[in-house]
Amino acid sequence: MKGTQSKTIVLTGIKPTGQIHVGNYLGTIRPALELASTHHAYFFIADYHGLTTVRDPEKLSRFIDETVATWLALGLDPEHVVFYRQSAVPEIFELMWILACTAAKGLLNRAHAYKAQVAANLGAGRDADADINIGLFNYPLLMAADILAFQADMVPVGRDQQQHVEIARDVAAAFNRLFGPVFKLPQALIRETVQTITGLDGRKMSKTYGNEIPLLADSDTLKRIVLRIVTDSRRPEDPKDPEQCNVFALYRHFADEGDIDRLRERYLAGGVAYQTVKKMLADLLIDRFAVARRRYKNLIADRTKLRQILDEGASAARDTAQKTLAGVRQAVGIDPMYDQ
Repeated sequence: MKGTQSKTIVLTGIKPTGQIHVGNYLGTIRPALELASTHHAYFFIADYHGLTTVRDPEKLSRFIDETVATWLALGLDPEHVVFYRQSAVPEIFELMWILACTAAKGLLNRAHAYKAQVAANLGAGRDADADINIGLFNYPLLMAADILAFQADMVPVGRDQQQHVEIARDVAAAFNRLFGPVFKLPQALIRETVQTITGLDGRKMSKTYGNEIPLLADSDTLKRIVLRIVTDSRRPEDPKDPEQCNVFALYRHFADEGDIDRLRERYLAGGVAYQTVKKMLADLLIDRFAVARRRYKNLIADRTKLRQILDEGASAARDTAQKTLAGVRQAVGIDPMYDQ
């Protein structure tokens, strides 16, 4: 990586499970790209995490390429960050096993995704662990290995991912108590203004809920999707509370401060229709990401080049992960020499 950077290490990854959406951008991508200009940064495609839900190999391969192209289109510079596929760094998975031997099962029992699936099963009258694979249960442990293999100081995440970073911190602390100060204790980096991004139905924006707004969708698709955002039944002439409006909540993340203030005043005074604000939001998203949309089309056309970029990043990633793993192996009493 070129240029003068802080020694603080920033790491973030995204699962290739579909199109990158507005929530991904605001919660993870934008803050990560901003930090990359001044910090030592590791960005990765979490393809093995994706295996917990994606069972179609052709679809997973396409999702990987689309995710890479999106990161690059939005401004990621592989000359200034380490950009790699999780699956290309086998040290992560060896580290996961070592961590599994000291991590408390009760810690994983409390993971939100696992608890939610258990609750859904029980609510449906099924066995608590019906259709829950070990990958879902161990997901936070693999994420801990993702983070700790690179001794990350900060992990930019949305509010919904905070617990995973906290689990990584607990796992690292437990290991350090047993074997000495091997790992840094990572911190989640959450922007207070971007804690939870609402989707079309008012819930957290998520591919799981099918309520996402694809960031780089074509103009017609974007307009059609934004018009589906759920609002209340207030008439255009009625005063409205902007802080309770899903459309305004998204608009404020992309509009200029002056435009946000003027729209807020229109809400409070009455005289603005939700349909009008939805069109304003769609136009704003179309304009804001016009350049990125064009870049994406060019990048996705050369998938061989995308994989080449990841392969180059994997080499640097493995160098770092091997150094971490050598220290871990030595700490637990296993020969630290690692075959390269």
